[in-house]
Amino acid sequence: MRSLFRAAFGCFLMLWLNTGTAADSGWLQSPQNTHAKVRLQAQPADANAQHTRLLLSVSLEKGWKTYWRSPGEGGIAPSISWQNAAVGKSATWFWPTPSRFDVAGITTQGYHDEVSLPLVFAGKTPETLSGTLTLPVCSNVCILTDYPFSLDLRKSTESEDFSREFAVAMGKVPIAQGLTDKASAGYRSGSLQIDAHRAQGWQKPELFIDTLEGSAFGKPVVKVEGEQLRVTLPVTDEWGDDAGELSGKTVSVVLSDNGLAQQMSLKVGALPAQSVKGIALWQVALMALAGGFILNLMPCVLPVLGMKLGSILQVAERDRQRVRVQFLASSAGIITSLLALALLMTVLRLTHQTLGWGIQFQNPWFIGLMVLVTALFTANLLGLFEINLPSRMTTRLATQKRGGLAGHFAEGAFATLLATPCSAPFLGTAVAFALAASLPVLWGVFLMLGAGMSLPWLMIALWPGLALRLPRPGRWMLRLRLTLGFLMLAACLWLLSLMQNHLSVQTVIIIAALLLLVLTVASARHYGVRSTAAVTGGGLIVAVIIFFGLTFSSGKPSGRDEIRWQPLSEQAIEDALAQNKVVFVDVTADWCVTCKANKYNVLMREDVQKALTENHVVALRGDWSLPSRNITEFLQKRGSVAVPFNQIYGPSQPEGEILSPLLTREAVLQGLKKARGAE
Repeated sequence: MRSLFRAAFGCFLMLWLNTGTAADSGWLQSPQNTHAKVRLQAQPADANAQHTRLLLSVSLEKGWKTYWRSPGEGGIAPSISWQNAAVGKSATWFWPTPSRFDVAGITTQGYHDEVSLPLVFAGKTPETLSGTLTLPVCSNVCILTDYPFSLDLRKSTESEDFSREFAVAMGKVPIAQGLTDKASAGYRSGSLQIDAHRAQGWQKPELFIDTLEGSAFGKPVVKVEGEQLRVTLPVTDEWGDDAGELSGKTVSVVLSDNGLAQQMSLKVGALPAQSVKGIALWQVALMALAGGFILNLMPCVLPVLGMKLGSILQVAERDRQRVRVQFLASSAGIITSLLALALLMTVLRLTHQTLGWGIQFQNPWFIGLMVLVTALFTANLLGLFEINLPSRMTTRLATQKRGGLAGHFAEGAFATLLATPCSAPFLGTAVAFALAASLPVLWGVFLMLGAGMSLPWLMIALWPGLALRLPRPGRWMLRLRLTLGFLMLAACLWLLSLMQNHLSVQTVIIIAALLLLVLTVASARHYGVRSTAAVTGGGLIVAVIIFFGLTFSSGKPSGRDEIRWQPLSEQAIEDALAQNKVVFVDVTADWCVTCKANKYNVLMREDVQKALTENHVVALRGDWSLPSRNITEFLQKRGSVAVPFNQIYGPSQPEGEILSPLLTREAVLQGLKKARGAE
């Protein structure tokens, strides 16, 4: 009797409960991969079987992940190799909103724990869906696993469970609209910028981008200002070099915020020049003018200015007209050289090379040429040889007592070349704006730089009386000329020291010793052994006094840098901020004179050293002496193309505060306190 009752109850349940089933592979697991299991279910969506739905479910062990349709900087997406190729062509994959994973500086896009991927097949499908699923899963290692499957659709009937699961999976797929009411994409060299507006504001926005042929995208930098969102992504080509032009192409992105995601296709436009730093073109022109003018006060240009004063003193008939023409020729050399730099930047941009102020000093051949030129200028100023070339020749290496204007033009050009290792206030902003703007704007900004740098020279050209007030020629001129020669020799030896990045230290020392030996022997033959020995000894004494003066003025008699510098990276900044620490960033280069001045005048001071060695401070340093893709991208993200570059992050400054190129002790100490939140 009891058995009869159970049978009747079972029949009753079968009458009232849905017994439909989808074609189901069950959970598949490979012996070679116990960290993941997969399940495939399929069911025709209508009676005519014109559409078929398939649900791919993936379950992962904790700590393991798989990838989105565009994995990012590493990995591959899940894929299915169909037994019937026509089936694969009719399949449309739907991808839920992914997550972002950052490991060892590499950013990827994918899923963890569990994910279900819906697929829809258009048209009539075969009675059996067969194929092989290839699934990548990664933790500390990556495993690529194949899962053969076969789904018999003839055994599939309408199933409410499958329909519900499929609907839940589709609910996690980004929608076409509803998150943002306005979005745009713009591109400048090495950087893709996406702007979006949302009236409700933003909570925790994230952006995921599909791979674009020929381009690779790095980790997005997200910045929210009220209703406006700005996402900046570094862009390279597939080999890690500079990317080509993206303007005019279309990028596919998913933008998500607080559980809502939207799929968008955006056409990339040229990033307007005004949006690079949020300043108007006329403001940049004034910055370029001021930055060029301040370059004359940098130590890089002082030896050349001394040469120019020496050239005036050597003019036998110091008439106004001659002085005016000489300084106009030097001004023309300055402006022409800066326009030549604009041409160089244009070529580099068109060939997708690295752009930056002073990057020619990363090239050993350029440094070698500058060493040779400064050595010749040194010998000339020391009176070891004179050059009086025919008037038809177009160049002259040094100022002469007679001849044409080519020497004065060369002085202006040489001053410009020596100025490029320096970064003055306003200069970095103007150059960064120019290199990100259109080519006509780039040329205009460099022209203003030339005009600004040549302003002092043009002032003397307009009022030659300023220069003619110097004392009349006399014995003091020889001493001044020798002083200028030693200044130029110091510049030559400094340039030679930069070759340590390309040659061994021993080779550089041997070249420097040979150069000094040749100059000493030539001076002894020209001025006599006694005079040469006296001048050389006096020069060594002055050099020792200056060395010890700089050492003790730094506040540390030993001259040792006690700061625990760590390699610069975006990840290092994020890790330090996550620990509520203050971050001091210093991007420098051996060829950067302003960097050296910052180091010895500010960073080596005892109080600054003490502040930067506190437990709550992390000091990061990047070296741009040689070409570095990471340093270049780091600077470009912050709208800079020049060194020195210093920035301070902290709990009260999570976005970072960029300091002036010319550091001061007060600016560094106050910046550290402000970033920490201290009063």
